[in-house]
Amino acid sequence: MVVGQTVPSTPLHPFELRTAITESGPLGKTRPVLIRWRCTVQRRSTQGVVFVHACPKALCQHVDWALERVIGGPVSLSWAEQPAQHGAYRAEVAWTGATGTGAKLVAALKAWPMLRFEVTEEPSQGNDGERMAYVPGHGVFRAPMSANGDLVVTEQQLRHLAATAGSGEAFRHGVDELLGAAWDDDLEVYRHAGDGAPISWLHQVV
Repeated sequence: MVVGQTVPSTPLHPFELRTAITESGPLGKTRPVLIRWRCTVQRRSTQGVVFVHACPKALCQHVDWALERVIGGPVSLSWAEQPAQHGAYRAEVAWTGATGTGAKLVAALKAWPMLRFEVTEEPSQGNDGERMAYVPGHGVFRAPMSANGDLVVTEQQLRHLAATAGSGEAFRHGVDELLGAAWDDDLEVYRHAGDGAPISWLHQVV
């Protein structure tokens, strides 16, 4: 949890509208006049956290560079040894950026299949939040996330599961799949090892 951090307000982007009208000139003739209006559009932005739970030491710098390419600015994570895995390192960093940045961060990090990581993106105007996780051998898990951090299972998913599950045990197994239980089981020990670690902020360059 991040305490005492202030997130910059959503950046404003000006654009120009042009309207053509006519006015009367000398001798009653008309001529076109271009009127320019300056308007301000609010860009949609959000924030989230990148948790790199386990990374070989040789790849730490490459992870920094991968995040730099997405964020558009310099990144230097504070790496610490991961007690849950010998020879591995962990780091976490909060980010602010445009909606969809979380998915771009995941795409950049999954280039190294030996990593264990999670990325969150908080809900923003007109968009659900999302939690994404990657575990070797399982790939990427993605699920919508509510404002309080709970994963969201949709009505359509539950109806499909109820219609296809042949038993109560199959239904429970299906719910576990929707909630990413296999990813949670793998990552839980790595999460505990990182409790209380300091966190810094990355701000996407737009």
